[in-house]
Amino acid sequence: MPKPTIKILNVDLYDKLIESVCGIERKGKTMPYISVNGHMFSFLDKNGEMGLRLPQPERDKFIKKYDTKLSVQHDKVMKEYVVVPYGLLSNTEKLKEYLKLSHDYILSLKPKTTKS
Repeated sequence: MPKPTIKILNVDLYDKLIESVCGIERKGKTMPYISVNGHMFSFLDKNGEMGLRLPQPERDKFIKKYDTKLSVQHDKVMKEYVVVPYGLLSNTEKLKEYLKLSHDYILSLKPKTTKS
């Protein structure tokens, strides 16, 4: 049996995190993500790295506390998304508080209009 890759392990941790917060549902088959009202607020990239959208000043505090950085996807810095270190991704209890904070932040934004 082949050894699970980091991405597969991280998808399992990501799903466990999402299940720990009531009212949040994972979307995406090839790139798991979470969104509400048309705003994405978390994702796993192709390498299994988690991005989490946080408001200021929590974003700066998170980067400093966990010695991480802003997420870069397709050579573009995602200004509101921090990279979640693996050690934190594997700590559902601690990370779910940040996920709730992110969710609350997204709910404070004006919903995006949908194309009909």
